[in-house]
Amino acid sequence: MADKPLGVVTHYFDHIGVAVIKLEKGGIVVGDKIKIQAKDGDFEQSVESMQIEHQQIEKAKTGDEFGLKVEQPVEKGDKVLLVS
Repeated sequence: MADKPLGVVTHYFDHIGVAVIKLEKGGIVVGDKIKIQAKDGDFEQSVESMQIEHQQIEKAKTGDEFGLKVEQPVEKGDKVLLVS
């Protein structure tokens, strides 16, 4: 089964290792596994927590923009996929 495109990285705060992700289609919940297609190489990780405006959220939907702690550096424009 193929991974499903979810969205794109719109910003990265390197000093805290947090990516801002804009969901373009679909939804995501804490516990899902994602793949980030980064310029320095793809990597997968579990979604452990997400925030919108410094508030913890359990799920995000199409159109949401949220912060996610990432395990490796990313860049604006990197693609985010839901691992199936």
